[in-house]
Amino acid sequence: MMKTEILEVSLRQFLQYGIRDTSVQKIVDGLGISTKTFYKYFKNKEELLADALDLYFNQQYQDFRKLNVAQNAAARFFDIWLTSIDVSYQVNKVFFHDLYYYYPDLAARSNATNSGRFTPEFLNVINRGIKEGLFRKDIIPEVVLESIFVLYTAVVRAEHFKAFNLSPYDLLLNTIALAIRGICTHEGSIALDEQISIRSL
Repeated sequence: MMKTEILEVSLRQFLQYGIRDTSVQKIVDGLGISTKTFYKYFKNKEELLADALDLYFNQQYQDFRKLNVAQNAAARFFDIWLTSIDVSYQVNKVFFHDLYYYYPDLAARSNATNSGRFTPEFLNVINRGIKEGLFRKDIIPEVVLESIFVLYTAVVRAEHFKAFNLSPYDLLLNTIALAIRGICTHEGSIALDEQISIRSL
């Protein structure tokens, strides 16, 4: 279907080159279609970007849903962030800069929509970890999740860690994995270390 193809190609270009440097003309040239065909499916670039963001987060959500639900909570929480960093690390940071700078309203709407979808899933994992005795009982799950998300945003969308030239995995181990370890009980730390060992192979 042409609309789906336009959307998929546009998303790839947005993520690779940023939003500002991905013009409608570049998209149609890459697809070998006319601008008339483009505007048959999308009113303008912003409408295209909105649909592309939906596709991007849908893909991330599907990746999340594919993770092994039978894992203990510490292993699952680690794998969630490993998958997220692997995906996000391939995105040109200019994409996020352009999104928040040039399309703040769209960024806010997208964040609100996707927070409503991802947050309950993440909180379920944290609460399960508390019940399993792998995460500490004295934590506030919502605050923990927000703090990890702030760290994740700094890792994948800013330049703070660029100078260290670390792989996504090593960056995870030295940032988010440490935050996860901080909410673990002794048993949770053992489970986390086991998962890290599996993923390091």
